Amino acid sequence: MKQFLKFDPILKDKIWGGEKLKNLLNKTTDRNDVGESWEISDVEGDTSIVSNGALEGTDLKELISRYKGDLVGEKVFAQFAEKFPLLIKFIDAKEALSIQLHPHDDLARERHNSFGKTEMWYVMQADEKANLIVGFKEEVTSEEYKHHLENKSLTDILNIDEVKEGDVYFIPTGRVHAIGAGVLLAEIQQTSDITYRIYDWDRQDSHGNYRDLHTDEAIDAIDYVVKDSYRTNYRKQQNSSTEMVSCPYFTTNIVPITDVFSIDHSDKDSFVIYMCVKGNAMFVADNQKETLQKGETILVPNTLKHFSIHPLENTELLEVYIK
Repeated sequence: MKQFLKFDPILKDKIWGGEKLKNLLNKTTDRNDVGESWEISDVEGDTSIVSNGALEGTDLKELISRYKGDLVGEKVFAQFAEKFPLLIKFIDAKEALSIQLHPHDDLARERHNSFGKTEMWYVMQADEKANLIVGFKEEVTSEEYKHHLENKSLTDILNIDEVKEGDVYFIPTGRVHAIGAGVLLAEIQQTSDITYRIYDWDRQDSHGNYRDLHTDEAIDAIDYVVKDSYRTNYRKQQNSSTEMVSCPYFTTNIVPITDVFSIDHSDKDSFVIYMCVKGNAMFVADNQKETLQKGETILVPNTLKHFSIHPLENTELLEVYIK
């Protein structure tokens, strides 16, 4: 199989969602509280469906069942079988998300029959003074954590960073985190929808209900390790693919392009995903062309090793695959 694959976005209304996915990323919706656009998903009940080419209307599960390693890579298929291993999103936080964390693989498997949820963020746009909560700012014990949680002073011990376009954060399982109000970002994560919500700013939904918290479940899952900085350092190099984050679950590179960029993925045994975070470009291979605009995502199957990317303006892409 050698077709560039695009999928219909799966839009998720959220109590904290806003209008940037519609207004800045051109997602088609008349709703004003869309918090997430699931670009590529194999989460049960939310399977992505191809929106282009000869395979239009085919869902991701059927694609993997039909094409196996030709689609995802032989090594990836051997490890994950017919489960696509990544969930790809754009997220708009008009209001702050809950303070939360995700369990590791073993805990998620034992409790939820699910993968864990290691993830990363790439900030696409941030309002003035918008922030992210990532990790603790000082050493604390579980007892001290519980004290602050009970006294609604949790933010006193958490690391809060003001952020701007281009900031990158890696969020391993167990790390406490929250997306602050005014942040639009791209998220790459393991295929999992398991979240332990530990504080939700005491807000209520339209019916006056509070969202569930997962206080007890989270205690065993929290990583209390403190880092000097949680922001990922990287350098952009024009017309080059530069690694930002690499872990056992995914590798993500930044690709800023101003000229025709030739791709050779013959060194990889994996699908490759491109998320357009700036500008727009044309993907060209053999007799096919596919446009990719800001806020869109494309999946390149494992068997499509050589193609070129033609920027139609200054363009930046996130390039995602499994090593």
